[in-house]
Amino acid sequence: MAQYQDDIKAVAGLKENHGSAWNAINPEYAARMRAQNKFKTGLDIAKYTAKIMRADMAAYDADPAKYTQSLGCWHGFIGQQKLISIKKHFKSTERRYLYLSGWMVAALRSEFGPLPDQSMHEKTSVSALIRELYTFLRQADARELGGLFRELDAAKDAAARAAIQEKIDNHVTHVVPIIADIDAGFGNAEATYLLAKQFIEAGACCIQIENQVSDEKQCGHQDGKVTVPHEDFLAKIRAIRYAFLELGVDDGIIVARTDSLGAGLTKQIAVTNEPGDLGDQYNSFLDCEELSADQLGNGDVVIKRDGKLLRPKRLPSNLFQFRAGTGEARCVLDCITSLQNGADLLWIETEKPHIGQIGGMVSEIRKVIPNAKLVYNNSPSFNWTLNFRQQVYDAMKEAGKDVSAYERGQLMSAEYDDTELAKQADEKIRTFQADASREAGIFHHLITLPTYHTAALSTDNLAKEYFGDQGMLGYVAGVQRKEIRQGIACVKHQNMSGSDIGDDHKEYFSGEAALKAAGKDNTMNQFH
Repeated sequence: MAQYQDDIKAVAGLKENHGSAWNAINPEYAARMRAQNKFKTGLDIAKYTAKIMRADMAAYDADPAKYTQSLGCWHGFIGQQKLISIKKHFKSTERRYLYLSGWMVAALRSEFGPLPDQSMHEKTSVSALIRELYTFLRQADARELGGLFRELDAAKDAAARAAIQEKIDNHVTHVVPIIADIDAGFGNAEATYLLAKQFIEAGACCIQIENQVSDEKQCGHQDGKVTVPHEDFLAKIRAIRYAFLELGVDDGIIVARTDSLGAGLTKQIAVTNEPGDLGDQYNSFLDCEELSADQLGNGDVVIKRDGKLLRPKRLPSNLFQFRAGTGEARCVLDCITSLQNGADLLWIETEKPHIGQIGGMVSEIRKVIPNAKLVYNNSPSFNWTLNFRQQVYDAMKEAGKDVSAYERGQLMSAEYDDTELAKQADEKIRTFQADASREAGIFHHLITLPTYHTAALSTDNLAKEYFGDQGMLGYVAGVQRKEIRQGIACVKHQNMSGSDIGDDHKEYFSGEAALKAAGKDNTMNQFH
């Protein structure tokens, strides 16, 4: 923000060139408005944040302790408050992003009402949310800088002004990378390309795409997932890369997600031209039975491999089934192929948070791609407490320790909360991200749906108190008093919505004639 003084001089020069017609224009006010609007377009944001992610990826390659994190959000205000909180508590946004979840868009942003995560929501609602998130983050910048400008005007001496000026010059923006979920591309490769352009123009520097069939897409933690042959998926990865290049975001990031671990079905038999090619490798995982030509039935589909006729198992849904137990091998092949064909990061959707399982697959991938890195879903679909207590239980049992005091299937019970097993499990949960980044190649940890759950939990607590015996104290003690004492900025909700920014602009535009909202009778003054 060292450009602030330069902008004052530049606008002063423009004012002089335009003569008396610009007499009422204050160069410092114009410079302040420029500072509060650092990013003019979504493409400015995408280019800026892509450089941040690339630098973070390089830093992780050098030191796996430097992993990155994000939380999912479904509204601009939610994303804004996360970044305001991050800056408040950590004084920096370094290695902290936002995640845009297709699940949350489907469940909370569709005009159809709440929907499952099956790509039935309006595809443009995702790019609209990216744009909304950055609108709120840019306003967070404007609000914070506006407060500094007010402090600058009120400062009594040169030393105080210099200290505030330094804060202005070194202002840390709330604008951070967003990893945006494009599901399975919402159609063919051309549809993926068109939608990716909307994502990027809205500000996304990183797009995540999965290898499921678009019209059969399921949430990664539900049954019935259907994958596509590699060439179909690679065409969509290339489509996204072309979208980045067309729009001048040359270092945009693509996350290739494989759902193969939990996907036992495919809609297509891959095209193969010779033994061992990519299509042949995909087909090699099909659940087949050998038969002779005279055993062929009406409408049978067969493939030929190693001189044998094989009939893939076809279900009544017209889908083909993979052999049981091939999920990890298919994930490894998916990941290697994606990285060899333009993807930058990987996402392996798993059914549980288990470092050994993830690390085993990454180890195989890194035999071919040594710097392979993952984005990992620390999903609320996992029962973290039960999973980690069971992992500790199994380790204790394997080590020959007495586990007779525990019932493995009931370890979620509160009766175990104060046991040594539970404490060990909680410590493993606490260090999971650092451990997995060191041991399993995870560059970025995210929670897809945190604010979906926090909104439900906080609303339940407020409703129970407010509509119960506590009445208004349920709100005051449970919400407002905590906001004030924790220094939550939105306790001054008028300020958070832009009221003070508007007052500043009124003064810029109308001078002493400005009718401001922040007078002595503004009840927000109670929170000074």
